[in-house]
Amino acid sequence: MENNPELPEVLYIYDPLCGWCYGMSPVIRRVKNAFRGRITVSVLSGGMVTGDQVGPIRQMWPYISSALHNVEQATGVTFGEAYQQLGAEGSYIQDSEPPCRALTVFRQLDQQNRAIDFAHDIQKALFEHGHDLNDSVVYEALAADYGLDVTEFSRELARPETATATRQEFAAVGRIGVQGFPTVILRVGAQGYVLARGFQPYDHFAAGLEQALQDLADGK
Repeated sequence: MENNPELPEVLYIYDPLCGWCYGMSPVIRRVKNAFRGRITVSVLSGGMVTGDQVGPIRQMWPYISSALHNVEQATGVTFGEAYQQLGAEGSYIQDSEPPCRALTVFRQLDQQNRAIDFAHDIQKALFEHGHDLNDSVVYEALAADYGLDVTEFSRELARPETATATRQEFAAVGRIGVQGFPTVILRVGAQGYVLARGFQPYDHFAAGLEQALQDLADGK
């Protein structure tokens, strides 16, 4: 099922390595279900860790580890022991592009508008299970879980065109002025309205979305 272009579109701009996005993704999944038939939901990759920022997690682990408890308390997600061990060991290479390429391929092959679910499963693979998001085996297993052709998925993941498309998406996100993750935008035609910068609990976010939709209906 493809997105209905006539409905307002919620653009969830995230990065798979972003801990606060890990907390926000369940909110967006819940919104997708609660507002079904009134909005469509799309996920865009922001490219938080690219270029010169790519490197061993030990470089950022003091900051990351100090924030984990705050994220858990505010959002309700849990960072698994395997992830915490991965961070403490320090050699894991943080790079946003491989998981974002996987999301690019998933959107191409999936016909059921499940990108938000896949995006969160990528996050769980890292933050809950401590898997290496630089290893294509992780995405092949997820693709199989969604009933996709794993051979086709792997072939598309390795294509240079997929990397190019993903980097173009990073650039597009930068052009619309997104400076942090998560960011959520309500798009209606050519107009965009920022719904959230940073994490918001479901009730707060849903109320803001409801108000925005009502304002649109009233012509405000």
